Amino acid sequence: MRILHVLDHSIPLHSGYTFRTAAILHQQRALGWETVHLTSPKHTAPSGPEEDIDGLHFYRTHWSPGVIGRLPLSRELLLMLATARRLDEVAKQVKPTVLHAHSPVLNALPALWVGRRRGVPVVYEVRAFWEDAAVDHGVARPWGVRYRAARALETFALMRADAVACICEGLRCDILRRGIPSHKITVIPNGVDVQKFSLRDRPASDLRKKLGLEGATVLGFIGSFYAYEGLTLLLDAFADVLATKPDTRLLLVGGGPDEGRLRERTERLALAGKVVFTGRVPHSEVDGYYDLMDVLVYPRLPMRLTDLVTPLKPLEAMAQGRLVIASDVGGHRELIRNWETGILFKAGNREALAGAVREILSGKERWPSLRDSARRFVEAERTWPLSVSRYGPVYARLTAAAG
Repeated sequence: MRILHVLDHSIPLHSGYTFRTAAILHQQRALGWETVHLTSPKHTAPSGPEEDIDGLHFYRTHWSPGVIGRLPLSRELLLMLATARRLDEVAKQVKPTVLHAHSPVLNALPALWVGRRRGVPVVYEVRAFWEDAAVDHGVARPWGVRYRAARALETFALMRADAVACICEGLRCDILRRGIPSHKITVIPNGVDVQKFSLRDRPASDLRKKLGLEGATVLGFIGSFYAYEGLTLLLDAFADVLATKPDTRLLLVGGGPDEGRLRERTERLALAGKVVFTGRVPHSEVDGYYDLMDVLVYPRLPMRLTDLVTPLKPLEAMAQGRLVIASDVGGHRELIRNWETGILFKAGNREALAGAVREILSGKERWPSLRDSARRFVEAERTWPLSVSRYGPVYARLTAAAG
């Protein structure tokens, strides 16, 4: 079986999208499937027309929007045309059994065009809806014209795909409400490689000393700094926590569009020296920062995007036996059982977040059982071999139908 994956972007760029993709591709190969990989023009890392990264061969799509590409909506249309042309070239060369397009819909439509042209079945995998991502990045207004157009395109692609995959139950329910029959939909949840995330004690390290965290109880966040992650709320709640837990520190690892605003708020709240920003760190060094943290905090704000989509980072923290506090948005509720595998608090509520932090810091006798339960949950339900095995029946059904 040869699966041609159509991707928004990939490694060596770092994001939850690229890490999920790499894990899926490696696990599919471990199952004996042949995988081929093409990225859209939105993959911005410099490269030639083809590139080998981490044992995976990628076909790249190079494209320049020109003057016309700066006009409203023309950029997206030209981007899809460029993806379709490159995909048709690659499909003609490698003769795939299945085309597997990963969101956004800008990849699904070219895959449908090429799939119909060449008689190849198409899987469309939704990790998040394009319309919701556009709202979060300030490109579209909720239920504005652009939002409705993007939503219509998503539904169009979902209707015409031969099979649909998604990463969580929240997305599955939304896809069902669009009129997609349930037999077409398969949930492929996020997972982790438990062999890479071991349970271990926090070692004394030079990094702890370098960051000024010796003797402190450390709250932490590792990820991208987007507004929906709720890090402003975390800073506000942390200021409240310090009133009764003065030896607590907050470690923020990563970067993103909200970083400047977060640094300014830290200054306004007089938290300098209590909050540590590391900036972006190489992926190979992230484990060392996990080791510094007593409690990982994921304060995502309530909105469609966070209610429908499950993140990857809390699973990584749970796999390492780290304590997790998270807002009770839908995406988190699929991962965390309150006071069993982590702690949930009312999303968007500063007092609730501060109260959850105080409660966990005051109840250290419960830490071992929480850590063990979280690790057992990941091992039993959220490993990549378990998740990726769900593609098998989907591909088998499509190839049988295609003869």
